[in-house]
Amino acid sequence: MIYLTQLIYIREGKEEIFHAFEDVAIPLIQKYNGKLLLRIRPSAETIIHTETECPYEIHLISFETEKDFDGFKKDEGRKKFLHLKEQSVRSALLIQGVVL
Repeated sequence: MIYLTQLIYIREGKEEIFHAFEDVAIPLIQKYNGKLLLRIRPSAETIIHTETECPYEIHLISFETEKDFDGFKKDEGRKKFLHLKEQSVRSALLIQGVVL
């Protein structure tokens, strides 16, 4: 089992484009033995401390194997909508972890 946490930073005014991409990408996670465990949209009021800016969204996702995650990334249906991600996401930080 692999666990991924992603901090997503959106280009100003491009939220709806990002949501359109997510509408395609999120349902595909299950197709590749994955689960969206947590999806958070934090606000400045909910951040206790930060050394960086507040991300637009935080996702915690699990996949059974690395191969499953690779399949998700290479999914042809998802690839057709990557232009939406490129238009809307300024940057993202992907952190891979394990359960301790």
